[in-house]
Amino acid sequence: MDVSRSNGPLLRAEDLHKSYPAAGEPLQVLCGVDLEVAPGEVVAIVGASGTGKSTLLHILGALDRPTSGRMELSGHDLNTLWDEALAEVRNQKVGFIFQFHYLLPEFTAQENVAMPALVAGREMDEAMERALELLEVVGLSERADHQPVKLSGGEQQRVAVARALTNRPDLVLADEPSGNLDSVTSEALHDLLWGLNESEGQTLVLVTHNLQLASRAQRVLELYEGRLRC
Repeated sequence: MDVSRSNGPLLRAEDLHKSYPAAGEPLQVLCGVDLEVAPGEVVAIVGASGTGKSTLLHILGALDRPTSGRMELSGHDLNTLWDEALAEVRNQKVGFIFQFHYLLPEFTAQENVAMPALVAGREMDEAMERALELLEVVGLSERADHQPVKLSGGEQQRVAVARALTNRPDLVLADEPSGNLDSVTSEALHDLLWGLNESEGQTLVLVTHNLQLASRAQRVLELYEGRLRC
């Protein structure tokens, strides 16, 4: 399928609802979320624990489907896609950075970064070359052959950032990307993410409890009672 970017908002969510089965009434997590994100924009989503921020991010990145509502990403109506096509859009158009880096322990940093390209069907040499380029961008080219256990927490998270960029995604989604890092390492990671936005025009939507980090975004939205508000 053609997954090229179209004109208009990069991301559009309309009246998203998400509920989960529970004893008695279903548990309503999202209750009508509307959101548009322009190419190159940085948006921060804040809110109390348990309000559904991670759930929303997973839906925006096509890791989960809403109970109802409409989702568009790079011009594709995600509601109309079967699982295989949805996975293709997710792999090619979205990069994910989680609080826990989820690096594969048996592989080197370079191999971890190359993995999304290999999943997308690219040749090994091409994927490994791209991975090394990205490790240089995040300042870890000299650690390319190290397994995660030999890297610090900050280095592991920078590898995760590089991995998120492997397929040149239109959108990067970050869920508490520095939640497990000390303040100095966190600030370095934040500078890296904002530097990518400034130099590459990378679109970024992040969920965070860190209000100082959120204040650096172009827009800050709060998820409250299942809806986003300014």
